[in-house]
Amino acid sequence: MAVAALVGGCFFPRWDAFALFVFSTAFVLLFGHSLGSHRQLIHHSFRCPRWLRRALIYCGVLVGLAGPLGILRQHELRDYAQRLPVCHDYLRHGRGFWTDAWWQLHCELHLSRSPSIRIEPLVANDRFLYWLERTWMLQQLPVAAIFYLWGGWAFVFWGVCARVTAGVLGHWLIGWFAHNHGAMNYEVRGAAVQGRNIPWTSLLTMGESWHNNHHAFPGSARLGLAPGEWDPGWWMLRLLERVGLVWDLRLPESLPPRPELVEIRSSVM
Repeated sequence: MAVAALVGGCFFPRWDAFALFVFSTAFVLLFGHSLGSHRQLIHHSFRCPRWLRRALIYCGVLVGLAGPLGILRQHELRDYAQRLPVCHDYLRHGRGFWTDAWWQLHCELHLSRSPSIRIEPLVANDRFLYWLERTWMLQQLPVAAIFYLWGGWAFVFWGVCARVTAGVLGHWLIGWFAHNHGAMNYEVRGAAVQGRNIPWTSLLTMGESWHNNHHAFPGSARLGLAPGEWDPGWWMLRLLERVGLVWDLRLPESLPPRPELVEIRSSVM
């Protein structure tokens, strides 16, 4: 995807194709990654009709990271490991910038004693999610065909290849910074890894860069908790709530108390 994006982008430098890249990337990051994969599939931080849940998760697959079950298992493994007193460097983004890039983008971690990851019935009994898991890479093809009919190869290179490249590289890049550099409002005592807030990327990540807040309240549908913490994912959920498409939005005050959680204020590190 990266090679096709670079080569195709050079041969087809069109403004309308670039606009498609910006819009399609923002669309799948907001509705797919933030709302579908993260806040709904993984954390169930809000409720919605079944058709909307599936549509959001499908958009999450279009980001290009993995199938829904793969995303879920990797997230559960990282959450489990990061809450332990000691965490493997792969699961905590604990190495230098380039080493971590190589590990996260090109390598797999094989544990001698893997923890048991239980798939809950809501996911385990959904055949649509298993179909997406088997075909997640192929789901780019219908989008590519539509874009080709709409605007030719320029739309394919920018709307598919460049979008997937930006999604995958951006996910790793934010992950590395959000576990190594940034301010902290909360500390989870006893955990090997503390999330960090990256304010300047809040709009680009649809609010997902408030990672310290997320470590503190994983089940919260709202990630930008303080005034000025912009959270487009939360804004969209509130809009969908107004029109009756989502409900039961979970917030920090509605979550079970965590004795290990301490509120702090720190500067960027």
